[in-house]
Amino acid sequence: MPPHESPTADPALGPRLSAVRERIRQAAERAGRAAGDVRLVGASKTVAAEQLAAAVRAGLADLGENRVQEAEAKVSAVRAALVNVPGPTWHLIGHLQSNKARRAVALFDWIESVDSPGLADALHRIAGESGKKPSVLVEVNVAGEASKSGVAPEDAAALVAHAARLTHLDVRGLMTVGPHVETPEEARPAFARMRALLAEARRGLAARDGAAAARFDQLSMGMSGDFEVAIEEGATVVRVGSALFGARLT
Repeated sequence: MPPHESPTADPALGPRLSAVRERIRQAAERAGRAAGDVRLVGASKTVAAEQLAAAVRAGLADLGENRVQEAEAKVSAVRAALVNVPGPTWHLIGHLQSNKARRAVALFDWIESVDSPGLADALHRIAGESGKKPSVLVEVNVAGEASKSGVAPEDAAALVAHAARLTHLDVRGLMTVGPHVETPEEARPAFARMRALLAEARRGLAARDGAAAARFDQLSMGMSGDFEVAIEEGATVVRVGSALFGARLT
């Protein structure tokens, strides 16, 4: 058994991680970008803590959870399982209710699902009380699907401007969950629109705060079924679950 590998680790995890990284490299190359410009977040909903620890040992630096309640137990369990290994950066990638904002600030380094001025205000207040400054992304419902969270595309720039005035938040960019489509290529127009929205919001920031605009450069989009198209259209963060961890348990 290789050093630091758990006896319960999925033996396919390493090869899957390598395969996903190679797909990221190829997609970035097609777009004239470096693979290092794309952050891989392991979407770890329903994945057991011991498997997440094994993924971190294998070199996965970022993990993404959908629910605050599920993350509470995992964050501490993964930390306890890692000995002499740096812990991961934790991302909240699911919808966040304002009444769970305090727990989210305590658990996550990145909160990718800010979708209202009220939630931004709550996170700002709690982060200030906690002495923290989480990185946040504004979530956009680019597909306009009722089942998805996020601000409407036409309102994204205004929410970015609001959040950027909150000094205890580090507003880094936009996030979206792509549309429900039959083929990855069908998601391309939505991802291209997100790239345009990022540029629009960044121009608005630049008119008021050049430093904030310079940091506003992250575009989180693309999952197991469509992350290559997302990278071709400018994604800097991809959230990959089943391609890394296997079929998700329900």
